[in-house]
Amino acid sequence: MITLMRTTPGHPEFRRLVHQLDETLKELDGEDHVIYAPLNQIHVLKHAVLAMEGDEALACGAFKHYSRELAEIKRMFVVSSKRGEGLGALVLNELESWAKELGHSACILETGRNNPIAIRLYLKSGYEEIPNYGPYEKLMSSICMRKNL
Repeated sequence: MITLMRTTPGHPEFRRLVHQLDETLKELDGEDHVIYAPLNQIHVLKHAVLAMEGDEALACGAFKHYSRELAEIKRMFVVSSKRGEGLGALVLNELESWAKELGHSACILETGRNNPIAIRLYLKSGYEEIPNYGPYEKLMSSICMRKNL
């Protein structure tokens, strides 16, 4: 049985999954990984969600306060053996609910154009492509999205 846990980025299972995510992104991003890695530090995050099966996390995600209105979704990941089972959508929905509870009216995010699985998840979840924002403005390999809550 899958349970969702609201936690902090300091949780050991969150850190374990983020390490796997970073290894995956190194392969997907190629040479661009050195540009993206500094933008994905977890020390700036305060809110994380884990999809747990017993004591093991199978998926994760987090958000940070981008502005009064906006929460930025970060560090979404599902272990490879559980992809396609809806865990990413569960985590994303919980992050959105939490962000809304904290007063945010929309979520934004960035993902790589070379990550079609993530892009499909976000589109299916109601996100729409927007102009690249902030540190992603000039990164052609990025796609940015937004969803009103």
